[in-house]
Order: sequence, then structure tokens, then C-alpha cells
Amino acid sequence: VEVADIIRPEAKEAILKLKEAGLLVSMITGDSEEVAKEVAQELGIDEYFARVLPAEKSEKVKLLQSKGRRVAFVGDGVNDAPALTQADLGIAIGAGTNIAIESAGIILVKSDPRDISKIFNLSRLTYNKMIQNLFWATGYNVVAIPLAAGVLAPKGIILQPWLAAVFMSLSTVIVAINAVLLRRKTL
Repeated sequence: VEVADIIRPEAKEAILKLKEAGLLVSMITGDSEEVAKEVAQELGIDEYFARVLPAEKSEKVKLLQSKGRRVAFVGDGVNDAPALTQADLGIAIGAGTNIAIESAGIILVKSDPRDISKIFNLSRLTYNKMIQNLFWATGYNVVAIPLAAGVLAPKGIILQPWLAAVFMSLSTVIVAINAVLLRRKTL
């Protein structure tokens, strides 16, 4: 007799998206070795830890971290709370227990595992926008401020302070518009 949870239909798609993003997917479960191996194979999970007692989940997260990995842990129960706290990023399933939700940094309201990859996509897109905006802001500060201060005045290059103020305002507008363009991206 074998007892196991039913695999959610969207789980395979969720794991595929994570792997396409270059992430290593691990599973920590209290299920037997046989069940864990079968689920890992069916879903394409890279590695798994079977027969893990609830109190040992956070130890498995520590083990992964000791290998130099940044760990995002997804859980929904009381037993997951210590691992959610130990992980670099705790993601709670919205339909989970209050303690799991309170232990996590992010809560999936719809309880759809496909949203996990959306978290990483949003993070990458936001980081890229931040770099772009730093480029615009730094460009202004490196060029306009020294010119307005008269650094190149002996060479006849002068930027009037009022024009520097216009460029500063324009830089702020460019940064704001660039940030708003993030809304056009699909996750």
C-alpha cells in the first residue's frame, strides 16, 4: 500500500518554468523514498530529500545554503514555518496556515505554484529597471553637475545653472517614465 498526495496539475508547468529560468529545483518531503523519487522524476525535480521530519526541514535548507546556494523555500504548513524563516526567501502558499504565512517574506494569494516563477521574473525585471534608472541618474550627475559647477569653464564650456536644473528635471522624468514602463512587461 502506498499513500501519497496527488500532484497538482500545474506543478509540472511551474517547475519547468523555474528550470527554464536557470534555477535548481529541490524537494523536501516527509514522504517515503519511493514516493519522493517517483514525484521528482515525474515533475523533473533536480534533487529531493525524503523522509524528512518536520523539525528537520530547516536543517535541509541550511544544508543547501552551506553549498553556497541562495534558497527560496515554498511551504504552507506549521511544519514549514522554521524552513520558511531559515530560507533566503520564504514563500507561503496563501491557503496555508497562519504561522506559515507569518514566517514567509512573500505570500502567494492564489495558491498557484506557477506564480513562483513570476516572483523571480518580476525580481529580474525590477533589477534591470533599477540599473537603467541608475544609468540615467548617474549620467546626469557625472555630466551636468560638473559642467554647471564650471569644471570646464577654462575651456569655454559652460552649462548655465538653469539649464542644469532643466536637465535634472528631465532626468527625473526619464527615470519615472522608465519605471512606469515596467507595467508593460508580462511575467
